[in-house]
Amino acid sequence: MTSAKTQDDGTAILACTISRDVQNFDLLIEDMETILGERWGDLGFAEALAFFSQPEAESLEFVALAIDGEDEDNLSLMGEIISQAKEKKIKIVLIAEDVTPASLHQLLRKGADEFVPYPLPEGELQEAIERMNKPEPVAATAVATAPAAHGDSKEGALFVVHGLAGGVGSTTMAVNLAWELATASDKEAPSVCVIDLDLQYGSVSTYLDLPRRETIFEMLSDTNSMDDDVFSQALQTYEEKLEVLTAPSDMVPLDLITPEDIERVIEIARRKFDYVVVDMPTTLVHWSETVLQAAHVYFAMIELDMRSAQNALRLKRALQAEELPFNKLRFALNRAPKFTDLNGKGRVKRMGESLGISIDLQLPDGGKPVMQSGDHGLPLAKSAAKNPLRREIAKLAKSLHSLGSSSAEAA
Repeated sequence: MTSAKTQDDGTAILACTISRDVQNFDLLIEDMETILGERWGDLGFAEALAFFSQPEAESLEFVALAIDGEDEDNLSLMGEIISQAKEKKIKIVLIAEDVTPASLHQLLRKGADEFVPYPLPEGELQEAIERMNKPEPVAATAVATAPAAHGDSKEGALFVVHGLAGGVGSTTMAVNLAWELATASDKEAPSVCVIDLDLQYGSVSTYLDLPRRETIFEMLSDTNSMDDDVFSQALQTYEEKLEVLTAPSDMVPLDLITPEDIERVIEIARRKFDYVVVDMPTTLVHWSETVLQAAHVYFAMIELDMRSAQNALRLKRALQAEELPFNKLRFALNRAPKFTDLNGKGRVKRMGESLGISIDLQLPDGGKPVMQSGDHGLPLAKSAAKNPLRREIAKLAKSLHSLGSSSAEAA
């Protein structure tokens, strides 16, 4: 197994396993190694959604989605993975253990090409792969050899940051994640854009010491007339590495823009950039669903306090009531307890269990340097490179950038 990225013509990744933890499927690991050698990778669920939109995914011939009974609460996320793989013409073999027939039926209807029970019967995975390749051998070859996207059609990954309470660090996260993504690779720097959709109190411009432009209000007021040139003119460049769409210069109503407006902005941004990071308002608005549905990874920022817990529960109820993909949310705990704080670690565990959520990301308290970094208009990497919060965000950016087998551990 190697990282899920294209290296060269002789070692391009041909397939990926997608699972909560591939170590739970040791027979699948053995079969993948037997069939593909080192030409396969492993992805977590959230990482897979982001990876499909990257040029490295164009060599994929199939993915093996491995689930067990514990994953049945995330069927909407599994369905989204299958749907996006189908859009990219990537074959899907479903590997399932202790999953109800109703759940299997739902995922197969979503478009999974093959189903193999786990533990894997001997030779069954190989036969499933051969069956998938038979009907469309030409199409399969085209997927494996398709060139990387060039020009304006990038289909960039969309990462969203939403603070569930004031002061939980969502803008700090959005700005620094965008900067770390923009500087994650020394060889070929990806194009990155950060968009401030907190139209009233957005402070991305403050955190990067950039002015707010009148043209942003004008653009958002008439997205029907927005084209690549109009969008580009509204952007500002930070340190020649990061493009920024700040909040408008004046405080405007959150309902100034419609879901259709947001859809157009996101669409044009994804077409122009490899990665798009969005900083959301704390308030839920009528276009929040548009952003949630479009997001590859949706970070919900919380702290270890009662207001965060109550708001997380309210958000969970609101999304589930509307049958929206609550499981797309990746909860990130800011100012998390230190490793040695066993009492604090216990509180984190109890919080997740009581809310019925998985706290996937724990960010350390960066202290005063974080506030000073924002006041000075500098990313942490430039003002406090060794800060523990900066180190953790850099690890997260690297995992999202490489989307390899170690990404889940790094995040």
